[in-house]
Amino acid sequence: MEHGATGSLLRDGVILLGAGLGFVLLFRRLGLGATLGYLVAGAVVGPHVLGLVGDADAKLGVAELGITLLLFVVGLELKPSRLWQLKQDIFGLGLLQVVACGIAITAIIAVFAHFSIPAALALGLPLALSSTAQVLPLLQSSGRLRTPFGERAFSVLLFQDLSIIPLITIIAALSRNPADAGGPPGWLLILYTIAAVVGLIAAGRFILSPLFRLIGNMGEREMFVFAALFTVIASAALMESLGLSTALGAFVAGVMLADSPYRHELEADVDPFRSILLGLFFLTIGMMLNLTAIAERPLFVVSMALALIATKTLVIFGLGLLFKMNWRSALGLGVLLSQGGEFGFVLFAQATKAYLIAPEAASLFGAIVTLSMATTPFLMSATRRLREAPIIAEEREGPRAEGANAIIVGYGRFGQTVGQMLLTQDIPVTLIDTDIEMIDIAGEFGAKVYYGDGTRLDLLRQAGAAEAELILFCIDDEQVTAEVVESVHEAFPHAAIYVRAYDRRMLIKLKGSPAKLVVREVLESAVKMARGAMADLGIDRGEIDRSEAMYRASDRERLRIQLEAGDIYAARAIVAAEQPWGRGNDT
Repeated sequence: MEHGATGSLLRDGVILLGAGLGFVLLFRRLGLGATLGYLVAGAVVGPHVLGLVGDADAKLGVAELGITLLLFVVGLELKPSRLWQLKQDIFGLGLLQVVACGIAITAIIAVFAHFSIPAALALGLPLALSSTAQVLPLLQSSGRLRTPFGERAFSVLLFQDLSIIPLITIIAALSRNPADAGGPPGWLLILYTIAAVVGLIAAGRFILSPLFRLIGNMGEREMFVFAALFTVIASAALMESLGLSTALGAFVAGVMLADSPYRHELEADVDPFRSILLGLFFLTIGMMLNLTAIAERPLFVVSMALALIATKTLVIFGLGLLFKMNWRSALGLGVLLSQGGEFGFVLFAQATKAYLIAPEAASLFGAIVTLSMATTPFLMSATRRLREAPIIAEEREGPRAEGANAIIVGYGRFGQTVGQMLLTQDIPVTLIDTDIEMIDIAGEFGAKVYYGDGTRLDLLRQAGAAEAELILFCIDDEQVTAEVVESVHEAFPHAAIYVRAYDRRMLIKLKGSPAKLVVREVLESAVKMARGAMADLGIDRGEIDRSEAMYRASDRERLRIQLEAGDIYAARAIVAAEQPWGRGNDT
């Protein structure tokens, strides 16, 4: 019997992990995010489609640890200094967004879907939350996470993550479950919550901090993992014993360690467990989606998803204008946060346990969240032209001939270094880039960067390339091909052409081009780091010089063979002889 149970568990694990891996890779490739991949994978292998895996309720009990660990990590991020820096956006815009969207969506559900007020609240308030797991990767991939727009979006998401605790409390207060009704009254629950939070903070200061200091002094790496998991689970268990939210316990545990010197170590230790269990949580939610109920009411799911997206976009757009955002940025924020989020599934499960909604309703609104999440990448793409300011000549001036000796195309981190060094010798330079945001930031620091595609001959001519002595391509992608260099050389034969190559693959592609110098981006910095590492290990300066000379000689020989063959793999024998893993660097 035990062997059969173990075999079943292993079989279910293989199927769930395999399906999750396949669908997440596919959905990542499509730009739809990992969360949707897990949900669809769970639905496909679950009882309503292929029926390969069952007993979702039992698996959900383990998978909910993923949410607990997620709240712990959120708590670790909440350093008081970070909260203070973003306080207006977090506690102003974030609070208004959750309240306004929650009320508006609750009203729509109550009026048009004919749910009772408690049920509408249990559904509408969770739908006010957006998907942190989807939005942050979108911001990172577009390079906007550290911009003012990205920080504002992050602030709203952070408040949404914080609001999960009061929302769980609201659902508990509305509960119709007799088991919950037999619990303590609401006022006593509040006192329990305050006492538990104070107790956990005291435990963090007087017990946990000394404990982690002791482990750190002992140098026991694996004990950090053990102690971190113990902290999370003990905090959650304490809250559960008091009839409170386990997520609240984990969150407080994270906050009380946010200012400790072990915060990054703890986050790194817990994150693998969080990722695996959170993926399992979404797989389980996908298994629990009642596809039959959804298939019976497809029009309801689609119309409610559209209503959700439209309502959140309009409300957030209005709040963005209220907080002095320009209308394009406010619209972008509204579209970016228009979807439902992963915490909606958590709160729907809580509402089902509290007898506020039926399991079928949880499945329907889970499908609404899933559909809304699927639309976000497409909506962002479809509204790009509307959200991005048009290029106006007075605002984004095109280049003009000013008698510069050098034209630098691309004024990112690489181009800035090149340009600033040339300026130390009073060499006149003309700077060109297509990144509007970077142009504006450079202007704040006194640098005049012209807007335009510096690989176009007409624009280079307009910038004075016919009189320039140098044309330096400092772009960080493979836009500068051998054909581009050839055409620029033919048009402006008196200018020496310098090209930044991302790696040796790009260098090989530029073989035979008339570029005077092609610089591999990270080669010199990598050599410098290696020299520093050897010096810290006590290796003699002469030996370090010898190692560098040996590497450079080997690298030149490999590059010569690769250039002659026009193939990055041509020097594999040399690489294999030097590196036992047989992979050549591409610096």
